[in-house]
Amino acid sequence: MSLSPLLAASPAIQMHAYSAMLAFMLGAYVLFLPKGDSTHKRLGRAWATLMVIVATTSFFIWESRVFGPFSPIHLLSVSALVLLGLAIRAARMRNIKAHLRIMQSTYLGALVIAGWFTFMPGRIMNEVVFGPNGGSPLQSGVFLASSILGGTAILLLLRHANRRRGPRINPAE
Repeated sequence: MSLSPLLAASPAIQMHAYSAMLAFMLGAYVLFLPKGDSTHKRLGRAWATLMVIVATTSFFIWESRVFGPFSPIHLLSVSALVLLGLAIRAARMRNIKAHLRIMQSTYLGALVIAGWFTFMPGRIMNEVVFGPNGGSPLQSGVFLASSILGGTAILLLLRHANRRRGPRINPAE
C-alpha cells in the first residue's frame, strides 16, 4: 500500500479523494449517532459540506471522457447534490423519515457503491491499495467482496449496539 499514486495525482483528484475518505468515515459515525441532538446536527453539516466538496471536485476530474470532458459518473455527482438539498429540506420541514432515508441513500450510493468502483484495475485507488502495477480483477474482486462482508458485519454490530442503547430523536433541540 502506498499513497504515491494519489500524491502524484492532480489537486482536484487529491481533494476529491481525501474529502471522500473523510466523508466516508464521518458519515458512518453520524449514521449511528443518536439523532436530533446538537452533535448530530453539527457533524451532519460537516458531512454535507464534505459531500458538496466531493461532488463539486468530481466535475474537475476528466479521466474518463464520454460526453465532452464528462462521463456517466458525473451524473452521480449531480444526483448527490440534489439529494443533499432534498435531505436538508426534509430535515427543516421536520420530515425526519425522509431525511434519514435520503441521507442513508446518499451515503450508500455516492460513497460506498461509487467508492468500490475506485478500486477497479486502472484506477488510482487500486494502485494505492495494490501497488504501482495495481491489482488484478480477481484481487480487486476479493478486496471488494471482503470489504462488503466486513462492512456488513460492522454495520450489524453497530446496529445491535444502537438498539441496546435505544433511539433518541429530539428534533426540537
